[in-house]
Amino acid sequence: MTQPPNTPSVPQDAQSLRGVLPMLILSQLRLAESYGYELVVRLQNIGLSDLATGTVYPVLSRLEQDGSLTSRLVASTAGPARKYYSLSEAGQSALVLATARWHSLTAIVQTGLGATPTGASAGEDKK
Repeated sequence: MTQPPNTPSVPQDAQSLRGVLPMLILSQLRLAESYGYELVVRLQNIGLSDLATGTVYPVLSRLEQDGSLTSRLVASTAGPARKYYSLSEAGQSALVLATARWHSLTAIVQTGLGATPTGASAGEDKK
């Protein structure tokens, strides 16, 4: 699988992914309802190429339990019925809040990364 344009090919940090995966799932389900495996493929296609299927299902369950997602079973000719997930009204609100928090955090990180170390706090000797 190739990386989308402007996406660095750096391995994902599991801890960071754990923090943003619910937001990304909500974002993808805002675009269109999906069943689990299809959602994994969609997330892989946006750049999470190392994402394992087993990582997504617990998040889907948690989001459904907290009311952010609704689901429905659809019969499949290729095996058992598929559980399709879609965003609820509470999920829309959760996505708006998660997105605002993300933008706030990335602004702080960008500020921190762009800061120029000065004086003793940068480890300089004052002799």
